[in-house]
Amino acid sequence: MLLDRRTFLMSAASAAALGASGAGFAQAQSGSGGGTHAALNALMERAYQEIILSDPETRTSLGLDKGADAAAKSQLDDRSAAGIRADQQKVRELYRDLRAIPRDGLTGMDAVNYDTVNQYCETVVYAYDNFDYGTHSWPEPYTVSQLGGTYQSMPDFLDSQHAIDTAADAEAYLSRLSAYATQLDNETARLRGEYAMGVIPPDFVIDKTVQQMETVLGTAPAQAGLTTSLARRTAEKNIAGDWAARAERIVSGNIYPAIQRQRDIVRAQRAGATHDAGVWRLPEGPDYYAYGLRYATTTTMNPDEIHQLGLDQIAELSSQADRILRARGLTQGTVAERLGALGRDPQHVYPNTDAGKTQLIADLNTQMADIRRRLPNWFGRLPRAECDIRRVPPAIEAGAPGGYYQSPALDGSRPGAYYINLRDTAEWPKWTLPTLTYHEAVPGHHHQIALALEATDIPMLRRLMGFSAYSEGWGLYSEQLADEMGMYENDPLGRLGYLQSFMFRAARLVVDTGLHHKRWSREQGIRYMVEALGDQESSVTTEVERYCVWPGQATSYKVGQTRWLQLRERARQQLGDRFDIKSFHDTALAAGAMPLAALERVVDDWVAARRA
Repeated sequence: MLLDRRTFLMSAASAAALGASGAGFAQAQSGSGGGTHAALNALMERAYQEIILSDPETRTSLGLDKGADAAAKSQLDDRSAAGIRADQQKVRELYRDLRAIPRDGLTGMDAVNYDTVNQYCETVVYAYDNFDYGTHSWPEPYTVSQLGGTYQSMPDFLDSQHAIDTAADAEAYLSRLSAYATQLDNETARLRGEYAMGVIPPDFVIDKTVQQMETVLGTAPAQAGLTTSLARRTAEKNIAGDWAARAERIVSGNIYPAIQRQRDIVRAQRAGATHDAGVWRLPEGPDYYAYGLRYATTTTMNPDEIHQLGLDQIAELSSQADRILRARGLTQGTVAERLGALGRDPQHVYPNTDAGKTQLIADLNTQMADIRRRLPNWFGRLPRAECDIRRVPPAIEAGAPGGYYQSPALDGSRPGAYYINLRDTAEWPKWTLPTLTYHEAVPGHHHQIALALEATDIPMLRRLMGFSAYSEGWGLYSEQLADEMGMYENDPLGRLGYLQSFMFRAARLVVDTGLHHKRWSREQGIRYMVEALGDQESSVTTEVERYCVWPGQATSYKVGQTRWLQLRERARQQLGDRFDIKSFHDTALAAGAMPLAALERVVDDWVAARRA
């Protein structure tokens, strides 16, 4: 199933009981009772079985490709046009059957579950009905880009998620290598249809995509990650067999030719591609962008409102940063210029060497351990799953984001992980790194996602759902929470890094809407971010090009964080002395990810219960 795995599905750790405060909320809110409650739960379970578990890659991500289900481990998701339509039909049927359940009779958690699934289905079914492109996952108009496509995602999936413990696992890996070539060709066939409709990436996206494909093809098959991953892991488990040679034959004879065919199709579009960055130039482009914003923010905010929110917050955050800079004697130039100069100061930059990168990751682990010690004062429930810190694989770091989180496996066989892009350590001045840890690991993504997946009082479908505004909003809220937890009491530069992170997400609101609504050029977006933030042009360029191929996604962070904070402060005002930060956090996280309107209802119910 090619639903968006970043925002609809989240891999899970082994299921565990909720702590007392979270379980109490879920039980108190379990809701409606009777036939309506049973019908809703039955539908949720059926959707989990028919939509989630029908996909072999999702089964692997969840750690559910073992024993009687081991056949899934030899397969990949169907990326053909027919496969996409079949996946979409399952969601259509879920939406149809959900609407047959009376919403008026639902209360508590039943209402949350209904509203969450309903808004997701309503949003994506609208897209299925109105656009002939970019609806197979999140709003991603180009099936293949520098950030999307099987050529880009499959090597990492096979290396990090396809576990190899037995010879059968290694054979399944080889079967997936063969299927990889088939799915590349299925994807290429879809590309031809998209290009015929005029859904062609900007020239700079084509250039970077082709460059990345050439990098893959320029590696000898024997040295390709697809080959060495199998060789390394079978050797580690002492699994006898000529695994490297067999993998190499598939890579050279099947996969590389399929990537070459795809590269040729992509490269052939370069001559007629435009430099225009936004989706406004695509068929039904303005409507497609409105869909992207609706999907990403789970609100009805329009592009102009989001653009203005970004401008207003940049102004306020810059003022706060200015005060810190002035206190350190840095008074000359704009805030961005001073931030840029501080970031380039050699004393704040790790050496761009293997040793320097190793030290950087070690320091991140120290930061994570420090904040973990403080969590019990702010949360009643803590996740059981561990979280590793890893480097983005060098093979994909050129086009990959600066950092991202990967959820743990459902069976506990793989911990959570947050990845940091170390293509150039100069992009990560030391004072900017703590806030990344708090966002991606704890109390950010790992904390929120692991708790949701360890819950037992909400349906499995809901435990596996994700919404970017909720999850990324929480991640950004966690950066502010770290400041409130005292992480920067003796680290004013660390607090400056947190403010710069918020400025960065506010600038995203401006640039994303600028590109896709106000018809800014790529260069305008880069210039705005450099002037507003003082970041290096190399890192800013990667970011702006990301927004070009993921329209709307970058707006989810600040829109979500702003709403999380508004709900918390409104609850604090309403409850006064009865407001408890641990209970607020546990309640809002116990219900799993959801649209922001549903989160508001959860918080309002919690406030009403504490007032009673």
